[in-house]
Amino acid sequence: MNIKKIFENNEQWIAEKLALDKDYFMNLSQGQSPDILYIGCSDSRVTAEELMGVQPGDVFVHRNIANMVPNTDLNVQSVINFAVRHLKVKHVVVCGHYYCGGIKAAMQSADLGILNSWLRNIRDVYRLHQDELDAIIDEEERYKRLVELNVQEQCVNVIKTASVQRAYQDRGNEFMVHGWVFDVRTGKLVDLNIDFDNILKNIMKIYRII
Repeated sequence: MNIKKIFENNEQWIAEKLALDKDYFMNLSQGQSPDILYIGCSDSRVTAEELMGVQPGDVFVHRNIANMVPNTDLNVQSVINFAVRHLKVKHVVVCGHYYCGGIKAAMQSADLGILNSWLRNIRDVYRLHQDELDAIIDEEERYKRLVELNVQEQCVNVIKTASVQRAYQDRGNEFMVHGWVFDVRTGKLVDLNIDFDNILKNIMKIYRII
């Protein structure tokens, strides 16, 4: 990618927006009130706004390697807190994607330096679901299933936070957490329809804060 081309693209984008609405950027500067917090992967093939077909201002976005929500990461925890408590988003989405490099790396026995601590969170997901995953003979299918299970566990991590528990208590059905997967090979966005009630029924007595 030519860096100069990026600035040319930016000028073209500005012209296109102003041609449709001369006040577009003035209105954009007034503030944000997105309905959705999107937590996704940093992978360059997975662009949140484009795959959802939304515009600037519609979605509050956080991305990291393998769409993780570890309790030790102040970055993602701060994003969740700000989005839920201050922006009052109605939906929190954790979106993984098939053929994720971070998930693949976590499935391999290799010393990857500073990545080791981050990938350990994914390996913990494998440990929690080892019986199911080890029973899958086809390696690619096991890989894809770990992507899905990782999304599920990161959604659970979202629900463990005080700000999200407060939102559920105060807003009821007007607030929801969702687990999605993006299929890079087809372009399709898949709702995993995670049964949180069933998953959380035996553990929320431990993690409930509110």
